[in-house]
Amino acid sequence: MNRLSEEQVLFQDALIKTIQKISPLEKTQALDARKTFDTELHTALGELGVLGLGVDEEYGGSGGSTEHMIALCTLGGMATSMAVFCVVQFLITRLLKDNATEAQKQAYLVPLAAGRMKASFCLTEAGGGTDILRAMKTRAQKVAGGYKLNGAKMWISGATTSDFYIVLARTAEGKTDGVSMLLVPSKAQGITAREVETFAINGYDTCQVFFDDVFVPEENLIGSEGQGFRQVLATLNAERLNAAAVALGIAKGAFDYAAEYAKQRPAFNRTLSELHPVQHKLANVATAFEMAWLFLLDAAKRDEEGDAIDVASSMIKLTASNVVKQATDIGMEIMGAAGFDTAAPMQRYYRDHRLYAFAPLNDEMCRNLIAERYFGFKRAF
Repeated sequence: MNRLSEEQVLFQDALIKTIQKISPLEKTQALDARKTFDTELHTALGELGVLGLGVDEEYGGSGGSTEHMIALCTLGGMATSMAVFCVVQFLITRLLKDNATEAQKQAYLVPLAAGRMKASFCLTEAGGGTDILRAMKTRAQKVAGGYKLNGAKMWISGATTSDFYIVLARTAEGKTDGVSMLLVPSKAQGITAREVETFAINGYDTCQVFFDDVFVPEENLIGSEGQGFRQVLATLNAERLNAAAVALGIAKGAFDYAAEYAKQRPAFNRTLSELHPVQHKLANVATAFEMAWLFLLDAAKRDEEGDAIDVASSMIKLTASNVVKQATDIGMEIMGAAGFDTAAPMQRYYRDHRLYAFAPLNDEMCRNLIAERYFGFKRAF
């Protein structure tokens, strides 16, 4: 993992030491088993400045896209659920940074960047994910002084522990237009958040959220009415890079752990690490990881410079999804029965990596976008 400046290497080292101190492997495994959010690590990340990455200094932030990649890759390999939390965190801080009013930034962005608040992003519904524009049933009806919000959102991360939500709802008929983005306090009357039992990302709850005549003041509209989905679209390239960074972090965590296990595990009067099949599998996945990591850093730099990265972000997200699948498969094969041990992280890597086959954009849609925009093919969906 090279091509980092001296300052970025120091940041990475500080983050690694913080995670090792606050949430060593044993604690991370225990929290995963109990399906419990790591509040102590969240606080530490706020103090270290990780939660404010990409936010302007005047609102308590620092750093940019490359620092995002470093933080998310590191967390992906050490505290995966917190890495997924940070993907949501960075999406929300980006939306607020780009679209919120000054009053909204002071009330929500500043405490969010400092780690004093948590937030959830409410877009998907039970009947719509990738095709949410056609399927969206959540409505925000204009009333005196604001909106009445009704509907339900599904697969919402962190909803039971968040202080506020950013909710996408229809305020007018249309397709891309007509969707607005609203700031909704999680304790507002008429909201019910219910955790959904899932088998992965255990340290960060997944929820269904119901809105029953929830009043949202007009000053809680983010950006322009009817333009909420377009505002979200402007963040998607960065979100794909962030997801790719977590996936690559999981991959590195998996093959590093498998390599250490192979060095210790005796087999045929030697260790597993001395057997050609083991060496070759790990060599292949390490090579794929390093190539993907360099591609990711390059795309992050281009994003910071304002270049178009719609194709590159889809390519790197697709690549990272394939690398992490390969890494976790190989890790489980090398460890054999030991890979099923819940005290060890391999089974966690194996479960958690599946998220990135379909989120934030599934692999098939990434391929569709690449085919359309790289080759100029007719849209296939």
